[in-house]
Amino acid sequence: GFFDLNGASEFSCGVNFTVHTSHGTSCDLLLFHPNEEEPYAVIPFPESYKIGDVYSMIVYDLKAEEFEYAYRVDGPYDEKKGLLFDKTKILLDPYAQAVAGQQVWGKKRTRTYHAKVVRDTFDWGVQPQSSREMSDLIIYELHVRGFTQHPSSGVKHPGTFAGLKEKIPYLKELGINAVELMPIFEFDEMINAREVDGKQLVEYWGYNTVGFFSPNASYAAAEEVNNEGTELKELIRELHENGIEVILDVVFNHTAEGNEKGPCFSFKGIDNNIYYMLTPDGYYYNFSGCGNVMNCNHPIVRKFIIDCLRYWVINYRVDGFRFDLASILSRDQNGAPMENPPILQGLACDPILAKAKLIAEAWDAGGLYQVGSFPSWSRWAEWNGRYRDDMRRFLKGDGGMAGTAITRITGSRDLYDPAHRGISASVNFLTCHDGF
Repeated sequence: GFFDLNGASEFSCGVNFTVHTSHGTSCDLLLFHPNEEEPYAVIPFPESYKIGDVYSMIVYDLKAEEFEYAYRVDGPYDEKKGLLFDKTKILLDPYAQAVAGQQVWGKKRTRTYHAKVVRDTFDWGVQPQSSREMSDLIIYELHVRGFTQHPSSGVKHPGTFAGLKEKIPYLKELGINAVELMPIFEFDEMINAREVDGKQLVEYWGYNTVGFFSPNASYAAAEEVNNEGTELKELIRELHENGIEVILDVVFNHTAEGNEKGPCFSFKGIDNNIYYMLTPDGYYYNFSGCGNVMNCNHPIVRKFIIDCLRYWVINYRVDGFRFDLASILSRDQNGAPMENPPILQGLACDPILAKAKLIAEAWDAGGLYQVGSFPSWSRWAEWNGRYRDDMRRFLKGDGGMAGTAITRITGSRDLYDPAHRGISASVNFLTCHDGF
């Protein structure tokens, strides 16, 4: 049987694996015993099991708890054309629902990235999707680990989803009705770890995504074997029961693979010149300031992003997303800003995402600043950086700011014409994780 289910799915008879590569010429499935580095089985996808550019097969009598998996993809190697195929490289499934070996915070990885199959048995009950208007949101941004890591938070499970759940009464007391979680997709905090003045510094915030469909395993208090994400779902269900929406800070502008000096553990080995924006001689554009830029308006990448957001709305009941450096999503594959970027329109008009809040950080590190002009289809809201700057000036007593302050407090009509943008386009904020 052939499935258009990217990733791996368990059935009563076995596990289906589906992966696609546009320029690869063959693909192997690697199966590992849990926590082992050498595969116990290497199964080439038969050519007869390939439709278009998609490889798909069921491996019979395989059970989720018995294995981890990865891929190897062969194909042409030509750096100038951005083709980096290498049949010795072990590649993480971009659709992996859990990444193995990431449970312990601050522990350096000694092995390659493997994926795990997740059994989704979580019962959400009959909780309807929130119908709260964007204009009624009071958003509290937090870092899952940092929020309860200090002993003064008084929780049983510091630095975890469970620890955050213990703090719900405190959040209610604050009067907020939405939490915006800094990145909770799987990332490797040790990727650029170094010591400074005897102190271990790690990639704490999580803006270098490793797995876009996987919750960060080290944020779970309990080890969740093949039930990854359960603790996060329990947190979301309880927040909802207490009238608090959940917005995820998502990073689609770049990945943890970096530039030509960075590692190759997923997209680079599957279709480097599709997933990333490359210069004519095969180098990486860097509008993110983080080494690479995802080619968000390519149809394949666009599908990947929409699949991902649908997954978090369907499987995790997430209420909305804040897009990091969202202006990158408005660039074409040569980096030029587009008037009607397909990915932004696709998200604005997607039926499954119809009630999800979409919030743009309307600038990027390549100098594109779109506060007030982000392509919106009356669906996108923006972090209003002008509100932040003008209100600070007013509050610290700069002269002549009163009129501007009134404009900002009443919805920034100079930036967001209500006739075209409605009354909910401006997310007003004074500070965020980027500080003062």
